[in-house]
Amino acid sequence: MTASLLNYCAGVLILIGALYTLTASIGILRLPDLYTRMHAASKSGTLGSCVMLLALALQATDLSIALRALAGVLFFLLTVPISSHLLAKAAHGAGFGLWERSKLDDLKTAEEKLRRRTSADKPDPSKN
Repeated sequence: MTASLLNYCAGVLILIGALYTLTASIGILRLPDLYTRMHAASKSGTLGSCVMLLALALQATDLSIALRALAGVLFFLLTVPISSHLLAKAAHGAGFGLWERSKLDDLKTAEEKLRRRTSADKPDPSKN
C-alpha cells in the first residue's frame, strides 16, 4: 500500500516537473527577447527540475541518493536565480536591447541616475 502510494506521488511529481519544463521550453521558443526568454528558462526550468528531483528523492531506496537529490534541489534554488540575473545584467551591459514594445528599462534609468549623481559630485577642475 505504501509503496504504491509513493509510486503514485512520484509519478505525479514527475508529470508536474515535466509540464513546468515544457512551459520553459515553449517560453524560450515563443517569447520575444533575450530577457523574457531567460526569465522563462530560469523560473520554469528551475521549478521543473526541482520537482523532478523531489520525485527522485521520494522514490529513492537509498538515503544517499535521496540526500543527493535534495542537495541538487538546494543547488538549483541557490544558483539559478543569481546566475540568470548576472547573465541578464551582462547582456544589458553588452547592448542587447529590450523588446521594442517594452515600456520601461529600470536598469538603464538607474544607471543614468547614478551617472548624474557621480558627475555632480566631481569637482570642476576649471573653477580652481
